[in-house]
Amino acid sequence: MGARKRLSAEKRKAALKQRVIARLNDVPTSPRKMRLVADMIRGMDADKALFTLKNSPQHAAIRLEKLLLSAIDNWTQKNEDARMEEAGLYIKEIQVNGGRMLKRIQPAPQGRAHRIRKRSNHVILELGSRNDVVVEETKENEQTTA
Repeated sequence: MGARKRLSAEKRKAALKQRVIARLNDVPTSPRKMRLVADMIRGMDADKALFTLKNSPQHAAIRLEKLLLSAIDNWTQKNEDARMEEAGLYIKEIQVNGGRMLKRIQPAPQGRAHRIRKRSNHVILELGSRNDVVVEETKENEQTTA
């Protein structure tokens, strides 16, 4: 493996370690219903999104609220010395993809059958920090003083 490829692979690994992601798989809600709530909070600050989800009447908001809390916990584990309020966490990316579909049959008139598709979805939520530079500078300052 060449030196250039090795450096780019190391940079990629370092960038992946900095990403804060939470996943939710096989949620028994249709992707369309989940996307309505996800579009509502996309790009919002984390605390404002939590407030919005807590006060939202849709059932999908309960699942997304738990997912957002999980992503915030993941961020605090990676950045133990930083405070959430100073970092300015926001929802950088949220994707709702279709999951597996359970296919059922319902009897219909005249001996026919209608197919029922019970849909599910997968949600990927990524948090970003608006003040990344501030957090990195504080880490560098702590390293130089130690």
